[in-house]
Amino acid sequence: STEQQQAQTRDQALTASPRIAIDTPSLKGSIALKGGRIDDLVLMKYRETVEPNSANVVLLAPQGTEHPYYADYGWVGAAKDLILPNADSVWTAQSQGALTAQSPVTLTYDNGKGLFLTRTITVDANYMFTIADSVANKGSDTVSIAPYGLVLREELPATTSYYILHEGLIGVFDQGYEPLTYKATMELNGVPMSFTSKTGWLGIADKYWATVLVPPQDQDFKAQFNGATVGQEGHFRADFVMTSRDLAPGATTETKNLLFAGAKEVNLVDIYGEKYSIPKFDLLIDWGWFYFLTKPMFYALDFFYKLVGNFGLAILSVTLCIKIILFPLANKSYVSMSKMKLLGPEMQRIKERFADDKMRQQQAMMDLYKKEKVNPASG
Repeated sequence: STEQQQAQTRDQALTASPRIAIDTPSLKGSIALKGGRIDDLVLMKYRETVEPNSANVVLLAPQGTEHPYYADYGWVGAAKDLILPNADSVWTAQSQGALTAQSPVTLTYDNGKGLFLTRTITVDANYMFTIADSVANKGSDTVSIAPYGLVLREELPATTSYYILHEGLIGVFDQGYEPLTYKATMELNGVPMSFTSKTGWLGIADKYWATVLVPPQDQDFKAQFNGATVGQEGHFRADFVMTSRDLAPGATTETKNLLFAGAKEVNLVDIYGEKYSIPKFDLLIDWGWFYFLTKPMFYALDFFYKLVGNFGLAILSVTLCIKIILFPLANKSYVSMSKMKLLGPEMQRIKERFADDKMRQQQAMMDLYKKEKVNPASG
């Protein structure tokens, strides 16, 4: 079957590199030692359909599968003869144990020319990875290097196509919120859209899931969105590179990145934004134009759902609360409408009396409103 062929393709791609397992309550997958990438993630709390035996949602997939989707970190250098790890470089794991919420993983790479790289990856019980990279210069020459991060996806995923719901590339920079749909990204045709920033984040977001890079905050970086159409598919990339730094002989430089890869759970996204001081991280979820109403409404629905265990009853509860809050205004409106109704016969007499004089008719109406203390607009 097609599904089996896809599974075999994925299995073959996974065996193309030695790997370190990822095993947490929320995530299963692996890190490829070839390239040092996080390119294999399955969401253990979510399934493809509502059927209890449905397959778990696959978020990230390695190069070589039908639809690669992965996160990559590393360093770039200006010198042409500088050897730095790339997609084909195999890192060394300092232990064979899995990456868990309690146990980090450390990878190393020696370029054979005096540079020794160390990568320590940690993950919490949910969807936030921390990637700490360091480079030690054991050579005799100063080298100039800059850290980078990227998310790459070679697939045009099925989207819901709601114009009020953003799906595609997304970022928050000094310039503000920057969404770019999959279609608009393909229309870039390889010409990147660039941003310079000191704070923010960027990545790829679907309706329910996202893979987002969070560079070190308060440090200059240049970000790019890029894409193209490859055959019938799309090619999407969000990346950043930080300011180049000179590494003298005997010196070490470090950088620490965050990677969010998982479900866009509202409470969790808000917690991450506050915990790591990520600006406007809640915009990872598209609240629409009426953000100031829709987000509080969600929290109200979520509160009552957890209280009563039924969305229908939760909606009724929220509706009742809104009715209670708006009751003073509604009551004033009802009173005004009732008075206007009582004045109906008198208003009709005024219209008949001054049928040929609109000015006198309006003046008589205003006098009636004033006498009876009625404001027609309050209805």
